Amino acid sequence: MNRLVVISPAPTANGDLHLGHLAGPFLAADVCTRYARAAGTEALYGTGMHFTQNYIVTAAARLGVAPEDLRERSAEQVRQTLTTMGVEVDGFGCIGDRFTKLVMDFYDRLHSTGKLELRTVRFPYLPSTGEYLMDAYVTGGCPFCLADGYAGICESCGLPVAPGDLIGPRSTLHPEEPLEYREADILVFPVERYRADLEAYFARTPMRPGMAQLIESALAGPLPDFPITQPTSWGIPAPFPEVPGQVIYPHMEGMPWSMFTTALAAEKRGAVLTADDELWQEDSGSTVVYFLGLDATYPFAIVGTAMLTALGGHVLPAQYITNEFYELANEKFSTSRGHVVSGRELAAEVPRDLIRFHLCATSPEYQRTDFTHEALLRVSETRLTAPWNRVAAAVDAWVDRGPLTVSADARRTALRMIERFADGYELPRFSVTAVASTLAEQLGRLDRLAASVTAETAGDLCHQVDVFLRCAAPILIDLAAGALPDTTLPGQVDADTITPKRLPRLAGAGG
Repeated sequence: MNRLVVISPAPTANGDLHLGHLAGPFLAADVCTRYARAAGTEALYGTGMHFTQNYIVTAAARLGVAPEDLRERSAEQVRQTLTTMGVEVDGFGCIGDRFTKLVMDFYDRLHSTGKLELRTVRFPYLPSTGEYLMDAYVTGGCPFCLADGYAGICESCGLPVAPGDLIGPRSTLHPEEPLEYREADILVFPVERYRADLEAYFARTPMRPGMAQLIESALAGPLPDFPITQPTSWGIPAPFPEVPGQVIYPHMEGMPWSMFTTALAAEKRGAVLTADDELWQEDSGSTVVYFLGLDATYPFAIVGTAMLTALGGHVLPAQYITNEFYELANEKFSTSRGHVVSGRELAAEVPRDLIRFHLCATSPEYQRTDFTHEALLRVSETRLTAPWNRVAAAVDAWVDRGPLTVSADARRTALRMIERFADGYELPRFSVTAVASTLAEQLGRLDRLAASVTAETAGDLCHQVDVFLRCAAPILIDLAAGALPDTTLPGQVDADTITPKRLPRLAGAGG
């Protein structure tokens, strides 16, 4: 691997990030990127905001603000929240001329080579406004899992839901008004044509169980054509003469958007590119990994991969690290109901290292997990703050006593600790819950070692604490920054002496 490209699909610009977002793709992507760099791999992390989904329009109507104002405000809030939580994004992509051109070029290549086809599709239609309804404009029952939700991608089962297939469709903005069905010609991408390529691709691609089940369900029958354009006005205008007045379907901006954020990330870190998709070309040396919620899997992993295959000449993503829902007190986070905790709000009262550790420890990697403020305080105190502060006090007692000897056994133990952390950090088995568990486990071991430290073992303790901090640095960013001149791995794991330095303490909630 010459370069790791990390992507978190852009959240819709209809509000701030809450803890459910952070505990899913964003914190995990940050931890992965930090570890890769510490271990000597070039790494780029891109995310941003999705400005064209009509969820912005419906949210703005509910809030009584202009959609354009809502998306700009949301983008700024998300930037602030990511910064507050220490999530370092290299390329933060939003809509603009450069992005729009990349989208146009991407789909023009597919269109000009005959990879897009015209289809007549049925939509719910609102006579009072003369609008075709899709995605957030229309709600109803999912024809696959029966869950109530919007058209587009079912948030519950992750499968694509055509607006005309919703059970009992209702207008989101005008729920009392009757709907009818009307047909419209749109451009689609015929995904089924690439079934053999997709089956071979997913057979070799690592997946968590939730994604594996989704892929199996999707491939169990014919893969439906996926919309490329929609008969609506909110979005990037489609340039194709067959579909005048339509826009590019926002769910299908994902691949060119990923290339866009990668280019921004590379440029921020000093690269000079000849094309915005340069680092996605087959000979670029890039390994692409997505961190995403399960409900974003279908458009990115299935349709996106099929489109890259159709275009040819691009790297295919090596892995999609998915997550389930993170709940608040056993209910879904909901901005509209006020059932939400934002990262910025929590960081105002709890040190962010504690938040990052707890969100990693409870990340919904394989099943839904739950956040409560009480659990955060209790777990961080017993498994992180208290043992670390005892270990730091034990190390401080040996400051200014000159170089201390490190035994061969301690060096072997430190090396094994690095390997233990790497089991959770490294692809394809990356898992922040595994890393958080190892962090607490190793800190507990150091706490026991500190309790019985002697002049003969003081060097061993100080050496292992230094290695521990390097291993924990992708999560405990502030503690590591305050204790180490750098966070590279493996550091001086083979040193036979160490000169202890005074260590910072971890503050508890409100401290």
